[in-house]
Amino acid sequence: MNIIKNRKIFAICSIAIIIAGILMFFIKGLNYGIDFTGGTLIQINAGKFIPIDEVREITDEYDKNVSILHGGTEKDELIIKSTLDLSNDVITDIINKFTEKYDINKNNFQSEKFGPFMGAEIKNKALLSTLIATVLMLGYITWRFEFNFGVAAIVALVHDILIMLAVYSILRIPVNSSFIAAILTILGYSINDTIVIFDRIRENTKLYPRESVENIINNSIKQSLKRTIYTTLTTLMAVTVLYILGVEDVKVLTLPLIIGMISGVYSSLFIAAPLWYELKNRKIKAAK
Repeated sequence: MNIIKNRKIFAICSIAIIIAGILMFFIKGLNYGIDFTGGTLIQINAGKFIPIDEVREITDEYDKNVSILHGGTEKDELIIKSTLDLSNDVITDIINKFTEKYDINKNNFQSEKFGPFMGAEIKNKALLSTLIATVLMLGYITWRFEFNFGVAAIVALVHDILIMLAVYSILRIPVNSSFIAAILTILGYSINDTIVIFDRIRENTKLYPRESVENIINNSIKQSLKRTIYTTLTTLMAVTVLYILGVEDVKVLTLPLIIGMISGVYSSLFIAAPLWYELKNRKIKAAK
């Protein structure tokens, strides 16, 4: 496959997804979880495992979008999160229904209401962490390779974040603190693939100085393709199994990881290298 020749097709595919996500964002916004919106939390020490489907039979009457997590070593604790500011009467009704159905002592219930201030703090720290990581990676890649490599790598990372946000916006997947952790993880995962390909490009440039830039990039990607695919598939299979078999609190972390890994491999192969090609051509033309 001639990746450089088809670079515009790959760019158009990414742009189409990002634009669709931006449109959905302006129409409906992101589906923020309780960590960002504030709301009501009910914690139940049930003393036994209660399936999520059974829990929803009770909670759907009050909020069909509640987040339900299992806690405790035996998964005998329930954590119910609602982005709604549920009244005390509603909370009492929910507690009474669990008490009647599962014979749970009322002393085993705890409820709490809180505002969105935690979400603002999480967002600010996440943005700061992302900015610091981006600057450090740009500095490292510039020192290790050259500035244009650094620019291409950072644009690829921005691409990954925008793709993840677009998918979450289109599919209305709740955005919570686990999403932030996943983004920071994906930044490191994606940049690793990109650096491997850039390193191969640099080596081939030295080995074949008379070869065209286009051929060097295509050959470098082909040489790195097996390693990239095998590494990604191995990790992706493990994370996918966790998503399928894991409990709810594991799924909220693994889903953005799955999306981010796919996007990260795509950007390393089809976005970062072609962008460096464009920057390299401009530099050559400017020199002439």
